[in-house]
Amino acid sequence: MKITVAGLGYVGLSLACLLAQKYKVTAIDIVPEKIKLIKNKKSPIKDQEIEDFLAHKELHLTPTCIGKEAYQDADYVIVAAPTNYDDESHQFDTSAVESVITEIMKYNDYATIIIKSTIPVGYTKSINERFHTDRIIFSPEFLREGKALYDNLYPSRIIVGENSSRAHVFASMLKECAMKQDIPILFTNPTEAEAIKLFANTYLALRVAYFNELDTYCEIKNLNTKQIIEGVCLDPRIGMHYNNPSFGYGGYCLPKDTKQLKANYEGVPNDIIKAIVDSNMTRKKHIVQMILDKHPHTVGVYRLTMKANSDNFRASAILDVMNMIKKQGIEIIIYEPTLNQDSYEDMKLVNDLEAFKTQSDIILANRYTHEIDEVIEKVYTRDLYFRD
Repeated sequence: MKITVAGLGYVGLSLACLLAQKYKVTAIDIVPEKIKLIKNKKSPIKDQEIEDFLAHKELHLTPTCIGKEAYQDADYVIVAAPTNYDDESHQFDTSAVESVITEIMKYNDYATIIIKSTIPVGYTKSINERFHTDRIIFSPEFLREGKALYDNLYPSRIIVGENSSRAHVFASMLKECAMKQDIPILFTNPTEAEAIKLFANTYLALRVAYFNELDTYCEIKNLNTKQIIEGVCLDPRIGMHYNNPSFGYGGYCLPKDTKQLKANYEGVPNDIIKAIVDSNMTRKKHIVQMILDKHPHTVGVYRLTMKANSDNFRASAILDVMNMIKKQGIEIIIYEPTLNQDSYEDMKLVNDLEAFKTQSDIILANRYTHEIDEVIEKVYTRDLYFRD
């Protein structure tokens, strides 16, 4: 069994490492620097398990940038190309997925193609029709940023959007390479699998938005947010998880997936789905107002990353907050040690932590760490539990 993984972000690289424990895997990406790092057993992304696997595990993994080399002998090709949401067209930009499929078809006329990228509801059916084939399957991923390989080793479930022998083979490969026992496996039609992905992430966004709005209420009414959250969450139907306030949901999946689901609701009655999308900007505007009410001259932003132990800024809630504050004529300085430059989008980077603390009148911290304990009187955060 020969497997190719196309696209080496969190999804693709974690799957490549998982499957390369027991199968011959070729991993392809268009970025040569990624391939060079992987060849040197180093991870191009921050993920502890991926870093450990590449450095210490005996993996049957061949990284390449060459399409023919990657695709011509593959039995299964996993497509993990990015699909960003386009606010003008109101749908995912699936051009990267289609580019990969086109190249696969050029070199291979039999491989089963598994899309792991997040896609609109109905996309798998339409893309099979467009390419005049029936060998494209969708299988949603449910991975946390920075914990992608861990979540493949201990998956909550495996879902494949087809009930066929090839779908069962693919699911069995994922199960065989995982460490968790008794993994729930669900075979659906492709459109249902696409909907599962978007509805799952939109529910998570709903939960984030709910506790953020609870926190907004408590902040304005001068109530103890933590006590109220704990009192609410001790109900076992609600649970003490995924309840830590933030400046808003962000990252690779939740912002774009909620917008795509909202777009897929066109012509379908809804209130909640639209409200989830709108609530995230409402929360950011509230955070900005709390800062403006303090009349700072210089606002320091402690980290641009979306969550702790991450190197990803994509759709991080702090970015919108910063830009809205900047538009009010307030100086923004940033502490972000993963960036080796003087500025970020015309805002000054100060990566000397002591100088950053001194120069900031207020320090915005979406996620709090003990690095800023000594200036806690300057810190504005809604992170109550010091976790994501």
